Amino acid sequence: MSKTTVTSTDAKELEKFLKKHRGTELITAYLYYLEKKHKIQPALFLREKKIYKSVDEIVQTLEAQNKLWRETEIKILIGKQAVNEHTTRVYICPFSGKVFGNNTHPNPQDAIYDWVSKCPENTEREDGMRVKRYFVSEDPNVIKEYIKDRTKAITKTVYTSAVTGKLYKDKQTIIDDFKKNHIKLMEMTGVLSQNRFEIQEDFLAYIEEQLEEEHVSKFLEDLSKYEYFAPFIERWMEEEEEEEEEEEVGTDEVAFDASEETELISTPDEPEEE
Repeated sequence: MSKTTVTSTDAKELEKFLKKHRGTELITAYLYYLEKKHKIQPALFLREKKIYKSVDEIVQTLEAQNKLWRETEIKILIGKQAVNEHTTRVYICPFSGKVFGNNTHPNPQDAIYDWVSKCPENTEREDGMRVKRYFVSEDPNVIKEYIKDRTKAITKTVYTSAVTGKLYKDKQTIIDDFKKNHIKLMEMTGVLSQNRFEIQEDFLAYIEEQLEEEHVSKFLEDLSKYEYFAPFIERWMEEEEEEEEEEEVGTDEVAFDASEETELISTPDEPEEE
């Protein structure tokens, strides 16, 4: 088990925080300390509505589960395609390589839908009908491949985002887009105060371990070495004593109510014999 050690650098960081938030409770201050001490940056994966310890944890987990990207292939036909330097989105037929650009066709999405529904190379069927499957890409590197005037048809390996379904030339671009558009960074102090999102199992176990009494007590012991924190520690201890007193009072009330109830349901005395 790792020991909590508040260094002078940690103390200065916590002091800045408490100067801005003087009414901070003990657990909030402790979580802030953990975040800065161990460089934790909780991150919410918006689609799963789940909070992880970091962005890298999300990426590693999704890659291990094959939920981040999929390898696929695209065809690029001979000649110049309906794409140019001003095209920002393309719709690609996965069977033939036919492509429509968002600035070279008045309605490219309808056009690709009609194309794949009649494409002779589309041999995929669902209930006897051709599937209406096609690729969409906004990656400039993918679009460039179709701008070139080719003399030979080629097939290229590309990657599809498992989150958006969009096509990218390489995996790193998918990861960069994922981090930019599908992740929300959070603070440790906000992770436990919310109830809208699930906390990833390993991260929750880490938090529960760090909140064990011995860890928090060691944190207070280390803080007591710095004069600035004396009034905060005093207040936190008073608040803890008040909470314990309230719990004891609550227990007494329950016991009292139970005795009253016992008295009310006791068996009546038997009548005296004449």
